[in-house]
Amino acid sequence: MKIKNKKVIVAMSGGVDSSVAAKLMQGRGFKTIGVFLHFWKESKFAGKTEFENKCCSTKAFLDASRVCHRIGIPLYTMNFGKIFKKEIVDNFINEYKRGNTPNPCARCNKLVKLGLLVKRGEKLGFDYVASGHYARSQKSKVKSQKYIYKLYKAKDKEKDQSYFLYNLTQEQLKHLIFPLGEFKKEEVRKMARRFGLPVHAKKDSQEVCFIPEKSHNEFLRRHIKMKPGPIKILNITSSHLKNGSILIPPLNKGGRRGGIIGEHNGLPLYTIGQRRGVEIGGTGPYYVAKLDYKKNILYVVNDARDKALYSDHLVAKNVNWISGRPLKMPFSCEAVIRYRHKPARCLIETSPNPVRLSAHDEALLRKEGEFFPPLRKGRVGRGYNCLVKFSQPQRAITPGQSVVFYKGDEVLGGGVIDKIKN
Repeated sequence: MKIKNKKVIVAMSGGVDSSVAAKLMQGRGFKTIGVFLHFWKESKFAGKTEFENKCCSTKAFLDASRVCHRIGIPLYTMNFGKIFKKEIVDNFINEYKRGNTPNPCARCNKLVKLGLLVKRGEKLGFDYVASGHYARSQKSKVKSQKYIYKLYKAKDKEKDQSYFLYNLTQEQLKHLIFPLGEFKKEEVRKMARRFGLPVHAKKDSQEVCFIPEKSHNEFLRRHIKMKPGPIKILNITSSHLKNGSILIPPLNKGGRRGGIIGEHNGLPLYTIGQRRGVEIGGTGPYYVAKLDYKKNILYVVNDARDKALYSDHLVAKNVNWISGRPLKMPFSCEAVIRYRHKPARCLIETSPNPVRLSAHDEALLRKEGEFFPPLRKGRVGRGYNCLVKFSQPQRAITPGQSVVFYKGDEVLGGGVIDKIKN
């Protein structure tokens, strides 16, 4: 990469990772500036009025300012609050209303934090955007094209964040740099101390940035009207009754056992595989196995290894392929069904119902100049569904979460888990 006269924006959060990224970019000879992004924050909650988004709090801004002053680069701010509220927060709430468990960070990287910053940077005459994400990208030659940009896991597998970057496009990767991809976290902290950065010992933040509390249930209660309903045990077997591990429900008016063992507080507060929060006095533990939104019933099992918690198929929607080209089906790879989940062998096939992106998401991305290839027989392009068949059943596959496809360390792409087949 020719660096002379190249200009880069570093997305500054006030944390150690983005701070070291800024220093590294400056050290490589780029004309470097820092940009601090302002996102949406909830103005009132639980009688309080002083909550700040964790990613853009006053303290975070002051830390970013101190770092930029220390290394000698200017710091500017951009307000992304309006689009963040609409595309991230509102989407988060609406997905929970539909019975899904969304992944706001992956969507934010695509549409706001990185995607929109790249667009703004181009308009302002900047060549690149750099961030403190732990991932690697590489420009590679291919037969059918001059080159493509590939995305890989970071060197530090414990900190790797490629899972949250699966929906980046070729046009975005062309302008993105991940300076920390080749380093371990402990190396980054050592560099921060060596550079004299005032945030070298700052702790990492891992919660959803726009939620005030550590648990997001209180946030959901404020934004979704909860409807309590019955909790039913799924698949009561004679062995369950014999060992006394469950509460035997009383007979109903028809002389049959209804299977009701408790009451839930509202289905959006639960997710597949969840144990904590399923409170049924005197018995347990119980694990969420199924949510029936039509009948408002929460189904649970009392064995962490119950077959009801496992699935060997899923349908992924809104699929993005990093290469930007439709892939020939079927093919084998590894899939990760949630952050830090162990990669599982799978076969990717065309879906019986190859629906594209939602009209809203496709319109939004087309507005940004993105291209959607037409569906071809035996291939699945960007925005279409695909069928994922696992070699071994996977526990607690959750609609709304991201499924990301890997070939070794390379990120092939990914999508949103839409349907599960047992």
